[in-house]
Amino acid sequence: MASRRVLSQSARRFERLLTAFPRMGSFNSAPKILNDDSQDNDVNLPKNISRNELLQYCHKRPYGQLMVKRAFRKSRRCSNNDLGIKLKKLNAVTETCSDYTTSPHSIRVFQWNILSQALGKENDNFCQCPEEALDWNHRKYLIVEEIIEYCPDIICLQEVDHFNYLKHVLGTQGYTGMFFPKPDSPCFYIDGNNGPDGCAIFYRTDKFELLQAETRILEIWRIQSNQVALLMNLKVKQTGQELCVMTTHLKARHSALMATLRNEQGKDLLQFLKRHCADRPVILSGDFNAEPIEPVYSTVCQADLTSAYKECVASEPPYTTWKIRQEGEVCHTIDYIFYSKNLLEVESVLEFPTEKDIGEGRVPNLSYPSDHFSMACDFRLRTNNGDTA
Repeated sequence: MASRRVLSQSARRFERLLTAFPRMGSFNSAPKILNDDSQDNDVNLPKNISRNELLQYCHKRPYGQLMVKRAFRKSRRCSNNDLGIKLKKLNAVTETCSDYTTSPHSIRVFQWNILSQALGKENDNFCQCPEEALDWNHRKYLIVEEIIEYCPDIICLQEVDHFNYLKHVLGTQGYTGMFFPKPDSPCFYIDGNNGPDGCAIFYRTDKFELLQAETRILEIWRIQSNQVALLMNLKVKQTGQELCVMTTHLKARHSALMATLRNEQGKDLLQFLKRHCADRPVILSGDFNAEPIEPVYSTVCQADLTSAYKECVASEPPYTTWKIRQEGEVCHTIDYIFYSKNLLEVESVLEFPTEKDIGEGRVPNLSYPSDHFSMACDFRLRTNNGDTA
């Protein structure tokens, strides 16, 4: 009798799971539109273009509204007065910032869900967003400007469906990267898509050597989901110090069932991380689609990882996404940068724009290309005895 009850519970759970993944290939009768990532083949930039020149190139976008520039906020607990990151003038485009690179012992990590072009334009129903703001020929310049404005060492992105464009443009600034698509991306079902969306990591080739790259289709109760993770083990060339960087994008939608599914994805994510990170410092970033009260947040924090923003300023940001859809306004915190507290120290974090900066129509808008706000953290690597380098 007990075994029948367990079997019945498993069957119901599996049935709910199938309902939760309506876009997984065999569960969807709609035809796929399998396009290649080729919409940006006409973008041609010189390999030696400077950062300032690239920023000026981005400013020539069709609808010329300036992006809001943000400053970095020093950690309340930072023990190092001589920061590897210069906090002044980082909220403006200057020659000094243009030439800036972090010290060998400091790492700037940039995290952002950039909003898939196909999904943002055709699927997300941003009812107060001007149509021109979703034009790719406008958005693509804003995306690059936002990334290179803050001179990151490592760039973690989600909802990437124009990887070749980013690879080419960021390559002119000394970055290289890797992309891992969702196995059954919802972009496949949108006419005019540019291929699947997925996660990407870029890093500075002058600072890091890639030791290992691993990918994972996240599982829920040993069943593959449609969410992915991308992991890189990197070595700082100048010091030989190593670190593990991973990014992910967990299942969306809000309900008790979805929170359970995300938590199962989080468990699988941490097992994958444990298999490949060894004893390296860990930086885990992504769009978790979960507020801090959800189980997956606690699951990650119980794995010896800490939220960088919460550690720096004593709380998570008030929002990491703020948009208005046809069903209403959505304003909450679902994006994070987690790290190994015993092996890394947070030096500063990128502040968030104010409500006034964002505007009544929220995002995306003509001056900001995504429905998520970018995050950035400055870390200092600790030595073997626990002190910062």
